[in-house]
Amino acid sequence: MKQKNYNSYTVGQIVAGNFDAAKVFSRYRIDFCCHGHIPFAEACRNRNLDPEAVARELNELQENANGNAPDFPGWPIDLLIDYVLKIHHRGIRAKGPQTEALLAKVTEVHAKNHPELLQVQTLFRDSLRDLENHLSKEENVLFPYIYEMFQAKEEGVKVAKFHCGTILHPIKVMEDEHSHEGERFERISSLTNGFTAPEDACASFRLALQQLKQFEEALHEHIHLENNIIFPKALELEKEQTA
Repeated sequence: MKQKNYNSYTVGQIVAGNFDAAKVFSRYRIDFCCHGHIPFAEACRNRNLDPEAVARELNELQENANGNAPDFPGWPIDLLIDYVLKIHHRGIRAKGPQTEALLAKVTEVHAKNHPELLQVQTLFRDSLRDLENHLSKEENVLFPYIYEMFQAKEEGVKVAKFHCGTILHPIKVMEDEHSHEGERFERISSLTNGFTAPEDACASFRLALQQLKQFEEALHEHIHLENNIIFPKALELEKEQTA
C-alpha cells in the first residue's frame, strides 16, 4: 500500500478520514479534537515528536486496518447528531455523576497522601457543571436548527435564516467551550500522571482513574465529531440554504 504523506493534513482531518488514528494521537497526547485545525507536523513538534515516526505508525495502522472504525464523515449530518446526542450527551449525564461519586469517596480516603485528588475532584465537578450548560445549548439552540436545515434540503425547500443571522456564532461559542474542556482534562491528566494509579492505590482509586480516562476519551470523540465533522457540514449546509 502506498505510504500516505500527512504533512498536507491537519490532525483533525487525519482522524476524520480514519478514526483509528485517534488511538495513535491519544497515546502521544496530540489533541485532534479541540486543536484539530493544527497541521500534522506542527502538532507532532509541539509534543517533541518526530513527524516521520508518527507518520509511520499511522501508515502501519492504515495497512492493518480491519474496517471496524465508523465512517463518520460519510454519515448524514442528522445521523451524526443523533449519535452525539444518544451516545455522548446521554453518556456524560449517566457516567459523569457515577464517576464524580466514586472520585469523592477516593478523595476522602486518599487525599492526605495524594492532595492532588482535591484539585482533580474540583476540576471534574466544574467540568460536569459546565458541560450540562453546554449540552443544553446544543440541544435547544444549535442542533434543532441543523436538523431543520437538513430536512429542508431533503424536501427541496428553503429554511428561514437562523435567528442570530448565522450558526457561525453559536458554533464559535461551542468550539471555545470545547477548548476550555480540553484544557481542563489536560490538567486532570497532568495531575494524575496520565491517569496512572500510584503504588498505594486501592481498587476504587484505580477504578476512578480508569473511569476518568474513559470519560476523557469519550469527550475527545465527542468534540472531534462536532469540531471536525458536524460543524463544517452544518456551515456548508447553511451556505447552500442561503445561496
